[in-house]
Amino acid sequence: MKRRMINSLLGVLLVVVVVFCVPLALVEKQSIVNNAQDRVDAAAVRLLGLVETRLAAGEPVTGERVGSQVIEGDYAEIQVPGQPLITIGAKPGGDHPLTASEPGASGETVTVAQSRKNVDRDIGNMLLLLGLVTLLAVLAALALAVWQARRLVRPLTDLAETAERLGSGDPRPRDRRYGVPELDRVAEVLDSSAERIGRMLTAERRLAADASHQLRTPLTALSMRLEEITALAHQPDTVREEATIALQQVERLTDVVQRLLTNQRDTHGPSAAGFDLDEVLKQQREEWSASLRGTGRRLVIEGLARVSAMGTPGTVSQVLATLIENSLMHGGGTITLRVRPFGSSVVVEVQDEGPGVPAELGNRVFERAVSGRNSTGIGLAVARDLAEADGGRLELLSLKPPVFALFLARSGRSK
Repeated sequence: MKRRMINSLLGVLLVVVVVFCVPLALVEKQSIVNNAQDRVDAAAVRLLGLVETRLAAGEPVTGERVGSQVIEGDYAEIQVPGQPLITIGAKPGGDHPLTASEPGASGETVTVAQSRKNVDRDIGNMLLLLGLVTLLAVLAALALAVWQARRLVRPLTDLAETAERLGSGDPRPRDRRYGVPELDRVAEVLDSSAERIGRMLTAERRLAADASHQLRTPLTALSMRLEEITALAHQPDTVREEATIALQQVERLTDVVQRLLTNQRDTHGPSAAGFDLDEVLKQQREEWSASLRGTGRRLVIEGLARVSAMGTPGTVSQVLATLIENSLMHGGGTITLRVRPFGSSVVVEVQDEGPGVPAELGNRVFERAVSGRNSTGIGLAVARDLAEADGGRLELLSLKPPVFALFLARSGRSK
């Protein structure tokens, strides 16, 4: 591309030289010839006037008397009737000398001739000067073409590298502008695409992290439940009950995956319907019973009963499961699920008897990658996102004892 641009600019310059310089040279050459011819004509007129003056005064016309009026280097012939031809100077050599002949009133004739050597020298100097100007113009145009080509090719190369980086998975925008509106527009589009790709990659990584974290606990509980089913194979009724709980956990896993994929807040859609909060709390107690027995801890439910809340049962279960898991990992003693009214809402509090949340963390526990005890720092952040996406709200009410509260809209069909 660079060579093509240079060749194009030089081609345009050559056309300009041909169109303007050649006619200019011809005009200037003719001007030089005309000026020389005018000088010869003027010399002939001046010499004729001198001859006529002498003839009118009755003085003789000789070469010595009128020769001083002839310009040095010119050749003159004076023809006076009744007298021999008078010549002044040396006859010019070469082809086609410049000549001028002037007849007088008394029959005399004056002829002046000049060599073309000076004219040819002036024409040569003019052509040399015009050639030098043309050469300088060509060199300047070549330098300008090279500079312009680099100025345009370098941004294109830069933009190609940016596009290649985007294709290789590096979505960082470069924020470079080049002073060329068209190239700047391309750079802006690439930077916008880089930002969109970066957001998409971040969302994908976040989804993968959220899914792996949120599915870990239900899968662990499901695995423990299946182990209990295997151990109780000789008790059909117990096996059936445990299998039902396991199926409920599978359904909750499905709902969690769907919620992570959509993650949209729509409290007026079909997902935001009234549900029995008691059933969700009972389900959590049953699902965590095996883990609680293994740690020697227990879970109790207090407060309002037979409450109907607005939301998605699977999402609420997932949020409560995250809070219970958080208490198991970082807390101690009895875990209490307390249901109480709060205006037109209902609040589910999760409290334990552990050391509580460090004061330096506070509400930062809901930030990603923030954890008080070497955990991933994802669980509470995802739980808050899920609660908000389902139309609820998750807050930390107390540092010690630790109390997390899930606020849900209350359904009108509460009993």
